[in-house]
Amino acid sequence: MGAVTTDTSINGKPNQDVFAAVLQQLATADRDIIAVTSDSRGSGKLVKFGTDLPEQIVEIGIAEQNLVGVAAGLASAGKKAFAVSPACFLTARALEQIKNDVCYSDNPVRLVGISAGVSYGALGTTHHSLHDFAVLRAINNITIVVPADNFETEQAVKAAVKSNKPVYLRFGKKSMPLLTDDETVGFEIGKGRVVTKGKDIAIIANGETVYPALQAAQKLAEQGVAATVVSMHTVKPLDTALLSAIAEETGAIVTVEEHMVNGGMGEACASYLLQQGYQKPFKIMGIPDEYTVTGSQVEILNHYGVSADGISAEALKILKQ
Repeated sequence: MGAVTTDTSINGKPNQDVFAAVLQQLATADRDIIAVTSDSRGSGKLVKFGTDLPEQIVEIGIAEQNLVGVAAGLASAGKKAFAVSPACFLTARALEQIKNDVCYSDNPVRLVGISAGVSYGALGTTHHSLHDFAVLRAINNITIVVPADNFETEQAVKAAVKSNKPVYLRFGKKSMPLLTDDETVGFEIGKGRVVTKGKDIAIIANGETVYPALQAAQKLAEQGVAATVVSMHTVKPLDTALLSAIAEETGAIVTVEEHMVNGGMGEACASYLLQQGYQKPFKIMGIPDEYTVTGSQVEILNHYGVSADGISAEALKILKQ
């Protein structure tokens, strides 16, 4: 599969920084691209966008329901609207507007959840978006994309601009290394990216959990265990063809996500495989059904085992089943 990045000293940019830069590049050439923000141009890295393209940004203020409604109205008039807001507020406060104004009305709004997962760290549960996969998966007519690195982010933004359907893009704040330097490992919405291949176990992750999954695979290799690592960047629609192939080719599956274990990518994978008769060991890793401990993003994820050490330990454990 080509070389993979496992050196923790090699860092790219935060995905939401890449999102903002790519969006501005595209918007400079396309005046129909409009950014709509909820007092979030700073956290969304859109200050330069607003300075350089003042006629292509709309500031709503801290009013997420209005944010989505305005974006839906712009989309209905032919504009390519990007509604940018912290993921925790966008997918909770404005859920009804996402359901009705965007999805039911088939308005191709690009919903952008920034500072996702537990990116806000010690600000706590009120600011964590550990529910967004679950609630949006339950709504018809929306694509859910969670890029893992800067390459996936750039490609996802470009694909979202071309989409004529509602899309949810989810970005975190942490600098993300490139997963691979193999240029043949491309990106397509709805198709998972196989970063590295192994026959013993598959680790399926998305967003900022893919890199620790890759590090876990390296640790497993040192113990003679060959792991497949997949960036399942599209939660909906799920790449069921790839999922079936992985289930056939490997001896067990671990899913990893910066989301509650309830209702997320792991449950989507488990539901599909169980209905296809899958009987091998399977484990969902993420945040358990509790209010999170207090700490930084890294401290929280380490506490719940969403780390290279935690993932590799869980992989070895289920391989013994």
